[in-house]
Amino acid sequence: MSSIIQLLPDHVANQIAAGEVVQRPASVVKELIENAVDAGATEIKLIVKDAGKTLIQVIDNGKGMTVADARLCFERHATSKIRHAEDLFSLHTKGFRGEALASIAAIAHVELKTKQDQEELGTHIVIEGSKFVSQEVAVLPKGTSFSVKNLFFNIPARRNFLKSDTVEFRHVIDEFERVALAHANIHFVLFHNGSEMFNLPASNFRQRIVNVFGGKTNEKLVPVKESTEIVEIQGFVGKPEFAKKSRGEQFFFVNDRFIKSPYLHHAVMAAYEGLLKDGCQPSYFLYLDLPPHTIDINIHPTKTEIKFDDEQALYAILRSSIKHSLGQFNVVPALDFERDATLDTPYEYANKEAETPLIQVDANFNPFLDEDPKPAKTFASSFSGNMTSGTRSAGSNPSFSAGGYKKETSGQNWESLYVGLKQATEEVELGEIQLESEEVTGSLFDEHTIEEASNNRTYQIHKKYIVSPIKSGMLIVDQKRAHQRILYEQFLANITVNQASSQQLLFPLELHFTKTELAIIAELKPSLEGTGFVFEAFRDDSLVISGLPVNVTESEVSVLLEGLIGDLQGELPENSFSQCDRIAKSMARSLSVKTGAYLTEHEQETMVNALFACKEPNISPFLKPTFITMRVEDIDKRFAI
Repeated sequence: MSSIIQLLPDHVANQIAAGEVVQRPASVVKELIENAVDAGATEIKLIVKDAGKTLIQVIDNGKGMTVADARLCFERHATSKIRHAEDLFSLHTKGFRGEALASIAAIAHVELKTKQDQEELGTHIVIEGSKFVSQEVAVLPKGTSFSVKNLFFNIPARRNFLKSDTVEFRHVIDEFERVALAHANIHFVLFHNGSEMFNLPASNFRQRIVNVFGGKTNEKLVPVKESTEIVEIQGFVGKPEFAKKSRGEQFFFVNDRFIKSPYLHHAVMAAYEGLLKDGCQPSYFLYLDLPPHTIDINIHPTKTEIKFDDEQALYAILRSSIKHSLGQFNVVPALDFERDATLDTPYEYANKEAETPLIQVDANFNPFLDEDPKPAKTFASSFSGNMTSGTRSAGSNPSFSAGGYKKETSGQNWESLYVGLKQATEEVELGEIQLESEEVTGSLFDEHTIEEASNNRTYQIHKKYIVSPIKSGMLIVDQKRAHQRILYEQFLANITVNQASSQQLLFPLELHFTKTELAIIAELKPSLEGTGFVFEAFRDDSLVISGLPVNVTESEVSVLLEGLIGDLQGELPENSFSQCDRIAKSMARSLSVKTGAYLTEHEQETMVNALFACKEPNISPFLKPTFITMRVEDIDKRFAI
């Protein structure tokens, strides 16, 4: 009887291994850049075409490889990082399995150029689908250059599963940023389709973060530093007021390796307890240095998950160090009942003695004496020092003149001041008085497009539900979901017809985003313009908006775009209809009336009428019911108990 179990050929085994190592072009970028870092390079250049589907090239100035090493590096489980099993618990490099280059060579056209510094000539190797095509001696600069062309050329089904160039390039940027942030002492450059996307010179951690995410990031960062026997923590966290809805700018690095850890993320969120709005996520860039023997990296094929020996202690240290940093830099308000800052002595008065204020008293003043008709010397007269001759009555009104005081009026003529006042008062009619009225603006619905509501009154319950009587009983509408349905159909119609009205801004609005976020907005620009947005310019780290949809205010633009980016952060829809649908849903969710908002009776009736004018009034854009009905019979049954 023949054997059933057989050994797989090497090219088949490499293709199977490629399914774990190479999921998309970003996976190739990660492996090649990490190899360049392990080679001791001080400058790494990444060149990408068509989001990596056509070309991925990594050029470094590392130590290079010999002819034997260049040929052997494409064999399975060939590595220079470990020698014994014990080395797995003392890793100081990125890669160690020896499967990456063999897997990449099995599904692409690979070209390797490498040369060591002490050698005069280098090695040029070409491999296509695990088959060596050529190996030559060439004149090359010091370092290594890997070119991966036509990814998945021999696996068409796998290539068809790749997303659009925008989505794939965003994943490439993610991997590039993770390695660049972990190694601020290395100069990184990224080119895509001939355009320079990133040029990150060697710097410190803070400057590297600012170079990657834009200059406005610097004012958002709060430094964190803690050193213990278990772990050394350094890095930065974002101020609470700059928290976003999305989870984009969150990075953990353990021994210069990017990792994902929900457990450590929970520790960060616990440090921000009471400082963030609901649904907001803080940004953080935290570098953890632990002894290699206390962590296990070899638990996931992509090496982005790590097992810690003492997770509870690490959780507590991370949480307390972030809390301490937020409090130390006055981000967290502190209560001190023993000190009042308003009572502090200014620096210029610290060594001065207090001066006694001078008090001047008129010794001749007596409030109980009757007015004397005879002239008397007053405080004012003594101050002037120059009085006119003659007498002055008690009711006279003195005024200053060139020579002193002059008597203008007499006490007997005071009635002349009120002559004609009574007659003028009687002639004024109150009906003719026009008072300035307070104009009420900012109505939730357009007054000109609303028909007269029915005689049935509506009522708002707990600022959440709208109750309206109907013939069969009672209608209860969820105001948030109903408004989402109304806005969703409005935005979807505006994008489809492309006839949305726009309000021009007197001063253009400039918003700052990362390059990844700007790429998403640029991809969605035609659909956003259909809703009423007018984009004036796209810059390296910002965009300028000169027009907004009619029902969008300037204060809502940043929140709206951040919510849209957060919704599309995972995957960007490829066809135009899906993009329009996602945009309409995201804008409807951001601009809809929230639970707890007070609505006037007119707005309640208008919302109910607009809801039932929609094509699908029964459900919200997110497939939740917008209203329920209660019949009179059901209410009668409740009272029949």
